[in-house]
Amino acid sequence: MTARVLVVDDVASNVKLLEAKLSAEYFEVVTASNGMEALAKIKSDQPDIILLDVMMPGMDGFEVCRRVKSDPSSAHIPVVITTALDQTSDRIEGLSAGADDFLTKPIDDAALLARVRSLVRLKMMTDELRMREATGSSMGLLDPAETFSEAFPTGRILLVEDRPETVRSISGALCPQNHLVVLDGFEGALTQVRSGDFDLILVSLGLRDYDGLRLCSQLRSLPEGRNVPILVLVSEGDRRKLHQSLEMGVNDYLSRPIDRNELVARVRTQLRKKRYADRLRENVHLSVEMAVTDPLTGLHNRRYLTRHLETLLKSNVASGKRLAVLIIDVDYFKSINDTFGHDVGDEVLREFARRISENIRGIDLACRYGGEEFVVVMPDTDPALAWTVAERLRGSVEITPFRITAPPGQTSVTISIGIAGSDDPATTADALLRQADQALYAAKRDGRNRVVAHAA
Repeated sequence: MTARVLVVDDVASNVKLLEAKLSAEYFEVVTASNGMEALAKIKSDQPDIILLDVMMPGMDGFEVCRRVKSDPSSAHIPVVITTALDQTSDRIEGLSAGADDFLTKPIDDAALLARVRSLVRLKMMTDELRMREATGSSMGLLDPAETFSEAFPTGRILLVEDRPETVRSISGALCPQNHLVVLDGFEGALTQVRSGDFDLILVSLGLRDYDGLRLCSQLRSLPEGRNVPILVLVSEGDRRKLHQSLEMGVNDYLSRPIDRNELVARVRTQLRKKRYADRLRENVHLSVEMAVTDPLTGLHNRRYLTRHLETLLKSNVASGKRLAVLIIDVDYFKSINDTFGHDVGDEVLREFARRISENIRGIDLACRYGGEEFVVVMPDTDPALAWTVAERLRGSVEITPFRITAPPGQTSVTISIGIAGSDDPATTADALLRQADQALYAAKRDGRNRVVAHAA
């Protein structure tokens, strides 16, 4: 995982130590020694996560965090406060200021890296939604979603816990402001999430008769639970379960014994993030429905592709990330239309669009470029990964016939794919598509049913 980490600390030795640890794990590190410098670096360097000390001259870390979270351009960036302060009141102040976590020095390396990786992964999903919303906004289709503006958000919360004393404590802290559903079993929790509309799920990793980690994994695999934040309750010192939960995509954690104020602060943070992500998804959905969907395949159309690709390339100038584009053509498509008719040709295009969607990642963008040509935009992707995805898609199309309504009920289809990649800040959307198109032409010239990458 590549990500840019901003380390903010006025003690040079602390900065060097963190920089060394993070660089060894292949993170890009930028540094600041005070609050004002940190705010400037956030605007100029666009970090993916901020590690922030509290005790600094001039502006302390709490105030820096409040300013970061009150600015719409940076509110989505996760902040981890790293400090020698170890009082519960300090932790509550940091979380109330908007921090995503609060780690006390000396910091355990494994805990720090697990939390950084977890928060960066979660931010990447938000970044993709923000990018797609920005594309819709640039087309004048909608207004941007507000950031984490609710001071005291409430919601529908599922608690999976079999300790009566813990249930009473959590109920007392969260009710009646929130609607709390309490369960103590595995299957009941899965059933509730499938049928309910929850804003947050709290899962005890210390369930007596069930594996809490397995439950978190199952919840994440459900379509209804994929976008619901999960906060786990973990016994203090149980690093194994904590690290495993963060690796599988849990949003936050709370150590036992549970502090009421910390619980409320972490729950509010997750509810704010859920509200913001929901508004982003709604805006993206609206923009797609209004103007940018191909009516035959349900994929994005050429208009959206052009704007989205331009937006991504501008973002790459600041982040230094790579990007790949695939242009895909259905081989001998005219013969399909001539043999079976245009209705069957449409069936093939719809099925091919479905297969594209099944073979790409959630952050990738699939579009119908025109006729039987399709484009896949792959953010943060090098040529080797793009080739792997393209070859997997080509192979799956070749070996599995397409079902059609005309006799004989199926037809074989092959595809040709051209790949182009960008790590040059000066590359334009038109130039990148032209390079991919040239590679596609080479694939068709050399016999079709193959993948060809543009030679830089």
